[in-house]
Parts: sequence; C-alpha cells; structure tokens
Amino acid sequence: MTMSETSQMQGKIQGKAPQAAVKPSIFVDGASGTTGLGIRERLDQLGDIAVRSIDPDKRKDPAAKQALMAEVDLVILCLPDDAAKETVALIDTMGSDAPKVLDASTAFRVAPDWTYGFPELAPDQADKIRHARKVANPGCYPTGGIALLRPLVDAGLLPTDYPVTINAVSGYSGGGKSMIESFENGSAPAFELYGLGLQHKHLPETQLYANLTRRPIFVPSVGNFRQGMLVSVPLHLDTLPGKPSGADLHAVLAKRYAGSDYVKVMPLDNSAAKGGRIEPEALNESNKLELYVFANEVLRQAVLVARLDNLGKGASGAAVQNMRLMLGFADSTGLR
Repeated sequence: MTMSETSQMQGKIQGKAPQAAVKPSIFVDGASGTTGLGIRERLDQLGDIAVRSIDPDKRKDPAAKQALMAEVDLVILCLPDDAAKETVALIDTMGSDAPKVLDASTAFRVAPDWTYGFPELAPDQADKIRHARKVANPGCYPTGGIALLRPLVDAGLLPTDYPVTINAVSGYSGGGKSMIESFENGSAPAFELYGLGLQHKHLPETQLYANLTRRPIFVPSVGNFRQGMLVSVPLHLDTLPGKPSGADLHAVLAKRYAGSDYVKVMPLDNSAAKGGRIEPEALNESNKLELYVFANEVLRQAVLVARLDNLGKGASGAAVQNMRLMLGFADSTGLR
C-alpha cells in the first residue's frame, strides 16, 4: 500500500475526507435550451463543478430523475413553468436526499418560501442565497428594473406608489425558439413592441422586489440583434420627494452598489451622456450590469438606464453566480 493510499484510508477511518478535494456536483434539467446551454458553457470554462447528466431516454422518467437528483448537491431547472413545478414537487418528496434547487423559470419568483436570486438586491441578499435551499433566478428585464428602482425606493427618493413606467429593448434570443427562428430566417420585423396587454410575466417580480405598491407600466420591445438589453425608467424630478437632482439619484445608486463585482454605476459624465445615446450589446457574454443616470437639470427630467446581456446577467450568468453562492463559493470567483 502506498503512502497516499494509507493516508486516504486513515482519513476514512477517522471520519475525515481524503486529501483530494471532491468537486460539488450539479444536474441541469433542461440543458438543451438557451439558458441551459449558457450555463453549461460557463461551467466548462470554470472547471470546478462536476456536471451530471441523465440518459435522454429517461429524461421524463420520474424515478430515474429522482435517483440522479439524490446523487447531486444542486439541481438547476431550465424548464417551462409547469415542468419546473412538477420537478420541484418531486424534489419535495425526497426528504433528506433532496438537493438544493435553483429554478430559472417564472414559476417561483414571487413565492414566499423561495429566495430571490439577485445577490445585489440588498446588502444581505447574497447571504440569504448562500443559505437557501430553493432559489428563483431573476428574469432579465426585472434584473435591470429592480437594480435601478429598489435603491431609490429604499432611500425614500421614489415613493412606493409612484406611477413608474419601464421601457426596455432586448435581443431576440430571449424570446424562445419560434422568435429566434423568425429573426434568423428573416421573417420577423426589424423591431417591435410587445406585451401591450400590460400583463408581461416579469411584472409581478419587478413590483415585489422593487418594493412598489403600484403596478408599473412595462413596455418591452425586441430588436433584430441576438443578445443584449437596455432597461430604462423616465422620471420627472420635480414630482419626487425633495425634488432631487440627477446627481442625488446617482449618489444613491453608487452607494448601494459600491464594491460590487458585477454591478457598476457609471459616472454621470460618461461617453453615453456626452453622445446622448447608448447601445445594448456592449456587455454581451458577461455577467456585468451597468447603471446610468441621464439627467437634464434645466428640464428637471431624468432617465435611468440599465445595460446587461439578457443571456448573461439576465439568465445563465446570474444562474452560475447563484449556483456558486449556494455551493459555498465566494461571490466573486470565476465569473467574468
């Protein structure tokens, strides 16, 4: 017996783990979709997580899926809402064998027994995610909207019942298989508004986690580019408590996100402000989120803007950030 083998056996006898570190293991249920593929790509680059998979023929076999989930530390669900609910119901029957679960659908984002997976939501949110058994990954649009609104509400600069309007534009990759196909085969329009029934699925989480009592008006749109996103909130400064300046709004955002690895509040005097325009694709393939305050003090108006990759900080990047927190990694390790 070699010295290494002896050391490992002694460790087992004494109830200690062997010297070699064991990688945490996960199962991505729905790995063939846009978010699932993005998660897998990021995990392949990091190399410190063991990714388990299920035989394609047994993908819809509850017993096979349950057996696999009992062997991993965490399950990431990249499924439609109903399928996610079915899998969570299965996990709930597993008792002490149940893994942690991170859900990327909209099914549990406002559920009271789930933790919202936006680590920058509040100073203690990353710790809540780290200790949670069930975490709901945020939607792409709410990530930008909440990041802009929540600090202002918390600081008292934006009343909870303020009539907020949120406008946004996204690349077509967030629209699902049929939308992606329509843009890539040339049958889709170059640009369109949608969600004009005012019941977009991202509104409940936006209202809840921005701490708003009045439902915002949300007008999303999609353009003929694959990925990237801008979320904007126009404000009349004289209608806000204390009639703040653009600099006041900026100071609140800068204080909230000071030291963040992924959220950056851009200077008031930035290149976009000088040019009076901003494009949505600059943060593609990253887990970054940029926040801007564009203000005209003469007109007493401002527009808040969040820029992110709808497939990055708006989806798979956020999922990997949350996964790493739930598995005990430091928040800043491994993600670009």
